[in-house]
Amino acid sequence: MNRDMPNTPCQASQLRRLSRQLIRQLGLLDAACGNQPLSPVQAHTLIELGQSSYSIKQLAERLNIDKSNASRAVSHLVDKGFAKTAANPKDSRSLMAQLTSNGKKQLLKLDEQQNLQFNEIMAQLPNEQITQIESSLRQYNKAVTQSKAQFGFIIREITAHDNAAMAQIIRQVSAEYGLTADKGYGVSDPTLDDLTQVYQASNACYWIIEYQGKILGGGGIAPLNNQPGVCELQKMYFAPALRGKGFARRLALQAIKFATEQGFDACYLETTANLIEAIKLYESLAFKHIDAPLGDTGHDACEVTMLRDLS
Repeated sequence: MNRDMPNTPCQASQLRRLSRQLIRQLGLLDAACGNQPLSPVQAHTLIELGQSSYSIKQLAERLNIDKSNASRAVSHLVDKGFAKTAANPKDSRSLMAQLTSNGKKQLLKLDEQQNLQFNEIMAQLPNEQITQIESSLRQYNKAVTQSKAQFGFIIREITAHDNAAMAQIIRQVSAEYGLTADKGYGVSDPTLDDLTQVYQASNACYWIIEYQGKILGGGGIAPLNNQPGVCELQKMYFAPALRGKGFARRLALQAIKFATEQGFDACYLETTANLIEAIKLYESLAFKHIDAPLGDTGHDACEVTMLRDLS
């Protein structure tokens, strides 16, 4: 088993197939957007300009396309009388695009067409499924955004060569949050400088995250002492450069999947109340608060204890 790959090629292939099918069904590969005199990219540009005036660079960023495509889309809208450009008051080297009165009328027609299409789609579904689809699409969009933010980063198993760098990150992040060694937090563990030895067992693993050869964080999972069938999510620490990119969720999900494959019945963790964002993350991953600690971790100062069922 490859412990660095949380998803199977089959899952990726299936999601790709469904995504392609959805794009085709919605007509996003057509030359025109329904019966409107707009290509899909021109329609998306029109919608964005309906919110505000933008420079070509800003439109490219909002539409997630390159500047040349954004420029062509604006030029076509200008040719059709739906948009106009003017000098950018903040940058004389660029132009600002905005809708004309005809463009605003065209946007209303586009909205009417799209609303009709999606009302027809939703008429096939009960309300609870519509709500579920909305939630799933939000999560899918967020995952796409995070995957782009994570481009170029590498997640892999720790090696002895990584021990010193990872120990330094744990100490730095602990100090940042006031988690000092004298208070019984993970930074006080005697094994901190030799993490590879802690995760040698086949049912334990520690992953590090690196970017351009630099270690920026990590997290692991291992059996919980004196608790058969229970594992512990351990030592999730991230340098500031790694935060806000979704790595905490990704690494926690990878650890949970690994633990499930190893046959554990539950996953335990300990943290502290001042790590508010971490607690919210664990709650979103179905970890439940429990009244008392489990096992013999030695982390007496970690007053927040949580458990997730894996069965």
